[in-house]
Amino acid sequence: MDARTGLQLRILVADGSQARLDRVAEVVTRLGHEVIAKESNVEAVAALTEREPVDVAIVVVGENTAHALELIGRIVREATCPVIALLDVEDVAFIREAAKRGVFAYLTNGEARDDQLESAIEVVLHRFAEYHDLEGAFGRRALTERAKGILMERHTIDEEAAFHMLREHSRKSNRKLIDVAQAVLEAQALLPHSPRQDPAL
Repeated sequence: MDARTGLQLRILVADGSQARLDRVAEVVTRLGHEVIAKESNVEAVAALTEREPVDVAIVVVGENTAHALELIGRIVREATCPVIALLDVEDVAFIREAAKRGVFAYLTNGEARDDQLESAIEVVLHRFAEYHDLEGAFGRRALTERAKGILMERHTIDEEAAFHMLREHSRKSNRKLIDVAQAVLEAQALLPHSPRQDPAL
């Protein structure tokens, strides 16, 4: 079970020899989680992650490190879950390449002990949540910046005045600032591309 939520996690165990996959799957099961698949084929893993919700993926790195890196990259692209790499020995070059492909954590010494794997799962879930929170924060900031830009153009005002407009409308309408910014972006399609001149002038 996930120590933070008490929920049973759905875990994909990939790559490595069948014997090692079985041993890691046994540890995962002992921890109270569900092993949704033990798979080495890259295409099969990609297809699985497209159709099945996966909470965590564990890639058991064998002799073919290039295959493991390909799997890590594919899982990160196809699934919305963190990846843990399980290595026989410390391999700095592999870890560096795996990090580029999006691995969230790694364990060394070949055999995954219950306590080590449980700790690694907790760490990656925490980091993954922080990553998405940060990604969301950057997204919200970008949305607000775009809304300010539209107001600056339409009202020929500066950035501070545009932000003040957003904040005031948020306060008066009792809506979140991000919701007001989103509404400005959605309404942009209904507005002219440049400020209209008053025909009376």
